[in-house]
Amino acid sequence: MANTSYFFTSESVCAGHPDKICDQISDAIVDEVLKKDRYGRVAIETLVTRNRVVIAGEVSAKAKIDYEKVARRQIKRLGYIDGELNFSYQSPIGIYVHTQSPEIAQGVKMKGAGDQGMMFGFACRETKELMPMPIMLAHHLAMRLDEVREKKILPYLRPDGKTQVTVEYKKGKPYRVTSVILAAPHKESVKLNQVKHDLYQKVVTPVIKKFGFKIKEKDLVVNGTGVWHKSGPASDTGVTGRKIIVDTYGGYAKVGGGCFSGKDPTKVDRSGAYAARYIAKNIVDHRLADKVEVRLAYYIGAKKPLMQEVETFATEKLSNKSITDFATRLIDTSVEGILEDLNLRRPIYLPTAVYGHFGRDEFPWEKTV
Repeated sequence: MANTSYFFTSESVCAGHPDKICDQISDAIVDEVLKKDRYGRVAIETLVTRNRVVIAGEVSAKAKIDYEKVARRQIKRLGYIDGELNFSYQSPIGIYVHTQSPEIAQGVKMKGAGDQGMMFGFACRETKELMPMPIMLAHHLAMRLDEVREKKILPYLRPDGKTQVTVEYKKGKPYRVTSVILAAPHKESVKLNQVKHDLYQKVVTPVIKKFGFKIKEKDLVVNGTGVWHKSGPASDTGVTGRKIIVDTYGGYAKVGGGCFSGKDPTKVDRSGAYAARYIAKNIVDHRLADKVEVRLAYYIGAKKPLMQEVETFATEKLSNKSITDFATRLIDTSVEGILEDLNLRRPIYLPTAVYGHFGRDEFPWEKTV
């Protein structure tokens, strides 16, 4: 395969995408709990649809949380201000929150995992962030698409949006960008050809150039059906945790069985995936291998992982034992070890809920030692 040409496509979504509205509300609640009780436990799901928000789940904490206030603040921040899209920060909100199951709580009190499952971490040399190229391109396009709307560089854009990038690989390395797809809702008064030209100039060209590529305007597709005016939850119902491929590696690497947003870090779906990425990134950063996948697995109440494996895809520079020993010294992958070593019991989760959980140095699991 190393000598062949192949193509890989990844997508991302903008902050105002319905699923991401839900992720951000859920993680804003996680942060609000951890601000008031660092040992608080949260498992929150949010649903948004036409003129309606539903928040449900379990919270056990020494804190009183105004869930409605948190949700309205996030929806307003994301640009859903008036009712023209049949959804706004003034839409009705239903709250259905109770305490954590006592059986799960018992396992967490014993410093064990708050859930079962398998988690994967990945790193490679394709970008300076040690992430796959397609997903990093897709995320940066989504960031820029939001930026030109929020800063009114393109004031006719509406909240919501998606990006998709196809990269051609030669000899196992990114060679060129063959296509970019943008879904960008806009006001009815602006024609699609104007939107496409503006997005090519203000979004696509600067982002693609930053990564060392270029693309012709004819290879850009905007709003595949030709029309997208009505965006947001009234057009597409959103739910927490439905973008796990966007949140991780864009399909380029394995993902675990659970999402991240809305969960406090005792849920190993979240903290285990962060620890796995931390190990993988540090192995690659230390040039022990060029491409790494780390695999972990836990069960409810488990203090240590049932599985901890490192796959280097024949790119290792040292023996497998040396790499395994490095990983073991790097971080204690017991549940309590991850929480302490990465300092996860604090309100840092809202920023993770959009543009991916990996590839940005602001997060502790992205640090290298």
